[in-house]
Amino acid sequence: MQFQAAYLGVILIWTTTPLAIQWSSQGNSFLFAVTGRMVIGTLIALLLVWIFRLPMAWHQRARRTYLAAAIGIYGAMMAVYWSAQFIPSGWISVIFALTPIITGILAVRWLGETTLTPLKLVGMLLGIIGMATIFYSGEQLSDLAWIGVVGMVISVILHASSSVLVKKAGYGANGLVITTGGLLVSAPLYLLTWFLTGSEWPTSIPQRSAWSILYLGVIGSVLGFALYYFVLKHLGPTRVALITLITPVTALWLGHVFNGESIDVTVITGTAFILSGLGLYEWGERVVQQ
Repeated sequence: MQFQAAYLGVILIWTTTPLAIQWSSQGNSFLFAVTGRMVIGTLIALLLVWIFRLPMAWHQRARRTYLAAAIGIYGAMMAVYWSAQFIPSGWISVIFALTPIITGILAVRWLGETTLTPLKLVGMLLGIIGMATIFYSGEQLSDLAWIGVVGMVISVILHASSSVLVKKAGYGANGLVITTGGLLVSAPLYLLTWFLTGSEWPTSIPQRSAWSILYLGVIGSVLGFALYYFVLKHLGPTRVALITLITPVTALWLGHVFNGESIDVTVITGTAFILSGLGLYEWGERVVQQ
């Protein structure tokens, strides 16, 4: 029951995160929203590390791991928040479903893992077709939607790079420790970005925006990572990868119901291509062998 609850928790958090990201930026800048989220997340993470008395190491391997984690926490999340200005929330989760494919490509190069098979290549091709389909839909949606699509692709690449580099560092610490270390590196970078861009504190923060920032800081940044690493440790990467097949569908539905986002045939077709490609990439070899 613990594993099932954690698994369901990750699905729910990953489903609601894209919509919460868009809501958190309403009435203020996206930079304020993401900086506020990460500062809150850092404080909560430090508190939990202190409560559970988890040791924070600072040797070379640990520092490399924290820096690698920061690539995702700062670089990838900055790209997500920036992209959310131009595309519907549901698209964020759909495009993010490409993460396992990009991660696999990088793992072949950086970790020397199994080479790409013909079925995996076909899966990648389907994912690219899906991206092209959604890109076409974005052109019909608004003149700037394509910018959001490109930004999300950059975010996926940064997130995948972060994951592979964390694994390459080989620091087998508690997931909360790695998350805390990454946040400790990222939070000052967000504050520095805030300062260098001359951003100002908003005159007023809408209630929905404030609650979204708090939700993302506590649930999205801390609990979400903790549950993810718990599930990954006990269930294995194959079953965890199923989450990326579920969340795009649920995120699209959530954005449609609560944010009035339209879901046309082009978006559905592009999503189907991406999810089919991801399914083939993850499980195609196993099905053929059976």
